[in-house]
Amino acid sequence: MARPGDGIVPSQVAQLPWKVLFLVLAIGGFGLVVLYSAAGGSIRPWAINQGTRFLLFFAVAIAMSRVPVRIWSQGALPVYGLLVIALLGVELLGKVAGGSQRWISLGGFQFQPSELMKPMIVLALARFYEMLPASETRKFVAIWPACVLIGVPALLVIMQPDLGTGLMITGCGVMVMFLAGVPLRLFIAGALALAIAAPLAFNFALHDYQRNRVLIFLDPERDKLGTGYHITQSKIAIGSGGIFGKGFLKGTQSHLDYLPEGQTDFALATMMEEWGLVGGVFLIIAFGLLIAWGIGVGMRAKTRFGRLTAAGLSGTMFLYCSINMAMVIGLAPVVGVPLPLISFGGTAVMTFMLCLGLLLSIDRDARTKTRW
Repeated sequence: MARPGDGIVPSQVAQLPWKVLFLVLAIGGFGLVVLYSAAGGSIRPWAINQGTRFLLFFAVAIAMSRVPVRIWSQGALPVYGLLVIALLGVELLGKVAGGSQRWISLGGFQFQPSELMKPMIVLALARFYEMLPASETRKFVAIWPACVLIGVPALLVIMQPDLGTGLMITGCGVMVMFLAGVPLRLFIAGALALAIAAPLAFNFALHDYQRNRVLIFLDPERDKLGTGYHITQSKIAIGSGGIFGKGFLKGTQSHLDYLPEGQTDFALATMMEEWGLVGGVFLIIAFGLLIAWGIGVGMRAKTRFGRLTAAGLSGTMFLYCSINMAMVIGLAPVVGVPLPLISFGGTAVMTFMLCLGLLLSIDRDARTKTRW
């Protein structure tokens, strides 16, 4: 009688959740089509580079699925510490681009530690709450160390300055705290404190360009040809696409260079001009199915670390997608958060695929039967 693994496909490969992997391939492939169009019908310079990175990190994600969850748990805090050191290194040795200092050059590869900190803050907090006795979760000892773990990298990133990524790191960390069972009243108190501090931060802590982005968000007609140019052109591109779009390679806002950053932060606008509302709904459904799978992985996980990590990484994916989509259609200030697998950018692809690899590892652990 044939046994599992006796066939052509090895059992380790056959056991992978291929429906999810094919979904990721579909999203990534669609992103390459968008970048091909953004370059005016050429695979260079964006589609070819993005495709190479996508396939590389897709293979890395599959390899990560073979790593036992206990390895991720044991290495979470040490790797978190290394990334904090890397963020300090950005301040000293980082490359300045676009007025911000966010990258470190490593042999020709531009490394952005702040991007990796988004999933790493989830792992670090999941490890902290795994080590903390469940009876201590609702006490002060469960709060201040977590706040330090979140606050140090978030402040270093905001100093670069990169307010959007700093807020995402904070949001991912707070999400894990909530999932771990920290009392709800503390989040309500924190929200009230944030509301009180917001006017002071707006007037004294934000840079001028950050303050202008908030003002443009509140009043898009304030400076159409200046600070509000990006969002104005994005809305024109999306609105002109209608329901079915203008057609592949027939977009005007991106091809005539009216839409700035049409291959990075505003890649969604480039796509929706040509593919319309139908293309946007496809991406929303695809990302929604991927996030729902990640939440299911968390519900099936065997350990507290696995549950918190899977749920937190799913939340990280949700923040990535929702913030970018809200920003591009004018429902949030422009904060420079890319759309995973659609926007051009090697570090963003790497971060998203690392999240996928960790979820695959937790999923494999949940489906593996114990010896007893």
